[in-house]
Amino acid sequence: MEHIETRRDLAAALRWSARLNMHEGIANHFSVAVSDDGSHFLLNPNGVHWSKIRARDLLELDANGEVGEINGSVDPTAWAIHGAMHRKVPHARCIMHLHSKYATALACLKDPSLPPIDQNTMRFYNRVSVDSGFDGMGLGDEAERMADTLGNKSILMLGQHGILTVGPSVAHAFDDIYYFERSAETYMTAMATGKELNIASPDVAEKTAQQWEEYPGAAANHMKAIRAVLDEEEPEYRD
Repeated sequence: MEHIETRRDLAAALRWSARLNMHEGIANHFSVAVSDDGSHFLLNPNGVHWSKIRARDLLELDANGEVGEINGSVDPTAWAIHGAMHRKVPHARCIMHLHSKYATALACLKDPSLPPIDQNTMRFYNRVSVDSGFDGMGLGDEAERMADTLGNKSILMLGQHGILTVGPSVAHAFDDIYYFERSAETYMTAMATGKELNIASPDVAEKTAQQWEEYPGAAANHMKAIRAVLDEEEPEYRD
């Protein structure tokens, strides 16, 4: 089996997302490039619950392939969104798309921006693109627009839809999507109090965001810790 450790990282991220209730059963998708140009990528298959994904279950696809090659094992929205991203966004080596509870609630607001109110929300200060042009379920032009809207950012807030992160590795993309969901939860909970938010100054928010970016080994260590738990409790994810 090729790309074994990359496959195991992606399977672990999918299973862990299920544990955290950040999944939608068999919906939503994670992918990671396995070729130098990013066009060949691994993707979780259609119809397999995230809590049961194994390394060998992941499909290897070609983003430049013909639509006619798609069969029942590949979700059409996954092909459209992830294929467009892997074709058009060089820095999107790993792509994670969720309809997680709090990020999706944020995406439903007229203003889906995330203000810097705590250490976690400051991580994403000025680092999120917003797609406010929802026009269906991510097929065709919708997917192409998402890729264009992301630009050079690593987070794409999908208005009326959900959240998407990209990164240089499975570990980086998962760390971002995990902390974005935590941040959205904090923000939505704070807003529910009805009290005034304590929003950090631009200087403090940017300083904190840069400290997050420079924090040594955080994403890799997060993934290592997740895999250590799964190695003990669900070792079949490695198969």
